[in-house]
Amino acid sequence: MNASLTAAGGLISRPGDSGPEFVVIHRPRYDDWSFPKGKVDPGETLEQTALREVWEETALRCRLGRRLGSMSYPGKVVHYWSMTVEEADVFEPSEEVDAVRWVPASEAESLLSHPQDRELLGLFLSLRAVE
Repeated sequence: MNASLTAAGGLISRPGDSGPEFVVIHRPRYDDWSFPKGKVDPGETLEQTALREVWEETALRCRLGRRLGSMSYPGKVVHYWSMTVEEADVFEPSEEVDAVRWVPASEAESLLSHPQDRELLGLFLSLRAVE
């Protein structure tokens, strides 16, 4: 049985003209669109990992919001939080992430490559609707 890696990430949102907008990233290695996430470094908490990975992949310093739960991907489990931006630096494309986009929920649903990410977006929107 394969051990799963532990990772953490964020679903970053802001108000938009027609509802919330979300950050999605493009990873050229996989040619996919997803939410920022990455592996836990030794000694890090899941929350620290989520904030660091979001910063490294998007150049956005964020504040943690509600814990959204975890999603299983092949070989890893990713723990997610909702996040809001506190500070934005200039994004520099890299081998790991070559594009960052703010998109409305409907565009995010069609753009996201993985069903787990679409499920996470749906969870966020349903939680938001009951707040």
